[in-house]
Amino acid sequence: MSEAERPKVGVGVVIHDGAGNIIMGERAGSHGAGTFQCPGGHLEYGESFAETAARESLEETGLEIGNIKLLVATNDVFGEGKHYVTIFVTAEITGKNKVAQVSYTDTVKAMEPHKCAKWEWIPWSQMWTWAGEQAKAEKEGTEVKKQMFLPLVNLWREYPEL
Repeated sequence: MSEAERPKVGVGVVIHDGAGNIIMGERAGSHGAGTFQCPGGHLEYGESFAETAARESLEETGLEIGNIKLLVATNDVFGEGKHYVTIFVTAEITGKNKVAQVSYTDTVKAMEPHKCAKWEWIPWSQMWTWAGEQAKAEKEGTEVKKQMFLPLVNLWREYPEL
């Protein structure tokens, strides 16, 4: 097996508000484009899961997070020939800014609008319903209106009681 064929490690960040809502956005420009996702990205050499979660959340949403806790992992084999192990963590917003952004207006540092056009608060129960509907539709060979990113669907498949 070549190095390129080895699974990669991604960290998915479930940023919650303590009232049952999480931050989600639509993926753009990469595998899974057009699907709904949580913030996250690749684990870099030497980083902890919490460090990756904090870095990716700040890069993608402009939000500073804390109280980061390991949730669970999924094994995600994408149709595009990509294989990821996704480490899910939960986190809360700890910084002054409470609104996820697509781009900064006052600084030089750009967010990542080419990866996600907008972020919004979605009730966890709604996301969970969408993930379950998609898992069932894929099993039956039918379509769904709201496409979820594969790791979230696999999260539902492996832990439907979550």
